[in-house]
Amino acid sequence: MGQSEASGRRDTQALLPVTQAMELRNRDYHVERPLMNQQQLEELGHRTSATRTYQWRTWFQCSRARARALLFQYVPVLSWLPRYPLRDWLLGDLLAGLSVAIMQLPQGLAYALLAGLPPVFGLYSSFYPVFVYFLFGTSRHISVGTFAVMSVMVGSVTESLAPDENFLQGVNATVDEVARDHFRVQLASTLSVLVGLFQVGLGLVRFGFVVTYLSEPLVRGYTTAASVQVFVSQLKYVFGLQLSSRSGPLSLIYTVLEVCSLLPQSVVGAVVTALVSGVVLVLLKLLNDKLHRYLPMPIPGELLTLIGATGISYGVGLKSRFGVDVVGDIPAGLVPPAAPSPQLFASLVGYAFTIAVVGFAIAISLGKIFALRHGYRVDSNKELVALGLSNLIGGIFQCFPVSCSMSRSLVQEGSGGNTQVAGAVSSLFILIIIVKLGELFRDLPKAVLAAAIIVNLKGMLKQFTDIPSLWKSNRMDLLIWLVTFVATILLNLDIGLAIAVVFSLLLVVFRTQLPRYSVLGQVPDTDIYQDVAEYSEAREVPGVKVFRSSATLYFANAELYSDALKKRCGVDVDHLISKKKKWLRKQEQKLKRMQKTLQKQIAASEGTSVSVQVNTNIRDMESNNVDDSKARASAGKELEDTTGSGQEDAKAANGSTLKALGLPQPHFHSLVLDLGALSFVDTVCIKSLKNIFRDFREIEVEVYMAACHAPVVSQLEAGHFFDASITKQHLFASVHDAVLFALQHPRSSPASPVLTTKL
Repeated sequence: MGQSEASGRRDTQALLPVTQAMELRNRDYHVERPLMNQQQLEELGHRTSATRTYQWRTWFQCSRARARALLFQYVPVLSWLPRYPLRDWLLGDLLAGLSVAIMQLPQGLAYALLAGLPPVFGLYSSFYPVFVYFLFGTSRHISVGTFAVMSVMVGSVTESLAPDENFLQGVNATVDEVARDHFRVQLASTLSVLVGLFQVGLGLVRFGFVVTYLSEPLVRGYTTAASVQVFVSQLKYVFGLQLSSRSGPLSLIYTVLEVCSLLPQSVVGAVVTALVSGVVLVLLKLLNDKLHRYLPMPIPGELLTLIGATGISYGVGLKSRFGVDVVGDIPAGLVPPAAPSPQLFASLVGYAFTIAVVGFAIAISLGKIFALRHGYRVDSNKELVALGLSNLIGGIFQCFPVSCSMSRSLVQEGSGGNTQVAGAVSSLFILIIIVKLGELFRDLPKAVLAAAIIVNLKGMLKQFTDIPSLWKSNRMDLLIWLVTFVATILLNLDIGLAIAVVFSLLLVVFRTQLPRYSVLGQVPDTDIYQDVAEYSEAREVPGVKVFRSSATLYFANAELYSDALKKRCGVDVDHLISKKKKWLRKQEQKLKRMQKTLQKQIAASEGTSVSVQVNTNIRDMESNNVDDSKARASAGKELEDTTGSGQEDAKAANGSTLKALGLPQPHFHSLVLDLGALSFVDTVCIKSLKNIFRDFREIEVEVYMAACHAPVVSQLEAGHFFDASITKQHLFASVHDAVLFALQHPRSSPASPVLTTKL
């Protein structure tokens, strides 16, 4: 019967005309409920303390199912590879892997020079870490391997700890390049192991959230500054100059000045080679942009340029005839694994942590972009472990620290890549080049690699357009961007990143110290309260002042909150309290003087009664005793009356109103604090709220609180905020509840409210 009636009502509603349905939808709704404070809300909702779960207890549980879950959790390839759809995805992954490998080859050679290492180690870093990430990574689209920002950070380490000046030999003071390169490779591989250890350790303790402290403006400003560093570092190859190694603050400025001073010594052949290579690369990239819809895979501009430049260099003899520096011998085959050098740990640990955080921040930001675009999830902690294992194992095989490349990731996605099978294909292609084809590039000019690096910086250098856009949208973010950029340019990559993070965190604290304080008014015919400065129709409720802060209240802004509250209320609270206390002190001093005068009079009367003549008869003594007892009784009665009147004066003084004292009265009798913005409270916040209750009660204004979240209420309870004078009946479920109660109970302590709110 009930079901048929319900279906009948639904049918009737379905037959309503559209206009009538719109009227029903737009009709005002009314909700009636009792006015509710926190105590009544807890009783009605049966509030209980939330049960705490100790997740760490599950970490030590051992079972076959848990071991299997952990294996599949940290080796994701075991879970997705058996379910890999060959027909749908294999062709796309093969094409994407080949496209990425074609880009990986020239970038690996070029970024090795950027790291201050022989080019072949860029090929090693394009093979081992990529294959390891295929096994452990959770992102399906990012391309792990050499990256310009990471390479320039490694280069700053190798050039600072192993400068050319440390390897001078012979009378002519020539640099022993073999010894220098060997030590720099040892530095870079040890650094990669440390970076991997940091990343794996942070991932295992679930510290992946650390990258949340690197905001997008900070990362973009940092990568833009790093791209400028990369550009400057390649000028010596473009102009064929021999520059002194520099590191530390202002090293970039000194390098630019040195390049400018040595420009007359430039090698013309190197300059022409770099310019021609750069123009060819730019034209091929423009052609790719125009024809990308019609091509199954992008035109391999870098690879074609490298092959053509190598052939021309070999045929023309650029090194022998024009003095153009070339890559040199590239050994065929793989190098055996080598243990890191523990003696270098102390000097590399600071650099390793910085590189670990920056590399992970770049990888996870790109990974989440692709995951959001393709509808899957990337786990920050698993990514941290996967990237750490890539660097750790790669360091053992003589690789330098890697991350992911934006350009290669976009190519991998755009050419049909669906999983990390594309990464495995690209790493196998690089392996073939290392084993068989690497030695063919020994005549490749370094100026061509420098041109390829500079052309590929276009994406990061375009981030300078963030400045006008951030100026229009958010100038605080623009300030973070500029401080990060300037600090990184002037103070080098490691110190610049530290300053940028500290500055951004201090800026957050500064912004919470100066939030927006508002006096709220009621929007007509609603229970909504908005800032009267922004909403012209919002009106303050007569006799009730509603105050709100846009930020949480804690030790850094508690005093500023109290000052803003007293200022916005339009009453000089401290002045009124001072005047009142001053008057009460005067009354107390007057009372003490009166008591001292009475005590002197009593003492004088007692002395007079005692000093009588001894030579008296019995009758005189009796009469004197009677008179003395009367005097004492009279004095005692006078003292009692005076003391009683003094106590009454004291009570009157303590209970005196501002009006009786002749002091100005506030134009409101109740104050409501909207605490909906509070996310937590500390001891300073609790003391500040108690002081607000005390001060406003001194000037005869009752204080109420409203809209506290349950965790904040629990923290107030733990901090012993509630007592006999401040109870949960002073805390209301909403601002409207508090205002209604204040209107019905002006200047009274809270009792059980029985009003009904009508919304």
